[in-house]
Amino acid sequence: MDRIESLFKDADPFTTWWPFVIALLVGFGMSIRTIMGGRRCPSSYQIEGQIAIVTGGASGIGLEVVRAMVERGGQVIVACKDMEKAEKSIRIARREIRCKGGIEAPKIEIRYLDLRSLDCVRRFVRDFIRTYDRLDVLINNAGVIFHPHEKTADGFEVHLQVNYLAPFLLTHLLLPHLERSKDGGRVINVSAHAHISAKMAMDDCLNRSSWSPALHPRDAFAHSKLAVILGTRHLAKELKDTSVTVNVYTPGLVRGTSHLKRSPIMSAICVRIITYPWMWLLLKNPFEGAQSAIYLATDPKFTKISGKYFNDCEESEPSELGRNDELAERLYAETMRVLELDRKPE
Repeated sequence: MDRIESLFKDADPFTTWWPFVIALLVGFGMSIRTIMGGRRCPSSYQIEGQIAIVTGGASGIGLEVVRAMVERGGQVIVACKDMEKAEKSIRIARREIRCKGGIEAPKIEIRYLDLRSLDCVRRFVRDFIRTYDRLDVLINNAGVIFHPHEKTADGFEVHLQVNYLAPFLLTHLLLPHLERSKDGGRVINVSAHAHISAKMAMDDCLNRSSWSPALHPRDAFAHSKLAVILGTRHLAKELKDTSVTVNVYTPGLVRGTSHLKRSPIMSAICVRIITYPWMWLLLKNPFEGAQSAIYLATDPKFTKISGKYFNDCEESEPSELGRNDELAERLYAETMRVLELDRKPE
């Protein structure tokens, strides 16, 4: 024992202690990274032959969902606005899927869809139903965040239309095809933790009174994501006698997506330099952010579960407003009215 003590006493402290300190710090950092990354999809079910639409599937979380769906045997239609970007990213994804899983011809199709135009949504649906006789999974993944004040050609605030109204219309128009799915059609919507800070008045569900340059993009985003939760909640009730289920999830805080480009945090180079290491440590990457969507899209039990909110592949509770059934019904009715929709599409 005395000999061991003398060795440590005479040793160079840098070569003796610092490796242990560095190893401890690295282990601590990796532990935090693992915890913040959330749960992985707990199921490995195949979806051979199923047809899925993923909006915004050319990058970020959407692209990870597309990869997973195709690797499990699905046929995926990537609906996106930037066709050039989509062609490039999907070409790479096809190559990676072939190398990883041995799928010689990954079934991925790219179709144009701009959620800033409701007319474009209708054209997308018309083209889809001419080609396919059914739809098994619809993942409304595309969205905007921290977008400067803007109204779409349809007259709606851009966050509200892209994140909520256009996906609502897309879902409604595709319901007949979803009902033709032999395994039960599924709709998966995307919300965000930011919905907790949103406000919504019973007599102004679409927040029209705040559609002005004074409305902070952060508040517009939060309102749109609360609307997604409430719309999902009531739509599940409308579909209770059908074979279609609809659920919503939050991917959490995800780095490596185009959404962060407009974040106030990214406005200065010095702030970026300071922030990026912490982003790596505390934020999910797109693969981790996609796990709940993959779970909801592939696990057979979600053909029987509807109207629920999920976080990290587990059922969770949204904010108090997000659980308000009366508000959800009011929002649903107002949405149907402004989109000029019947209770059920032809």
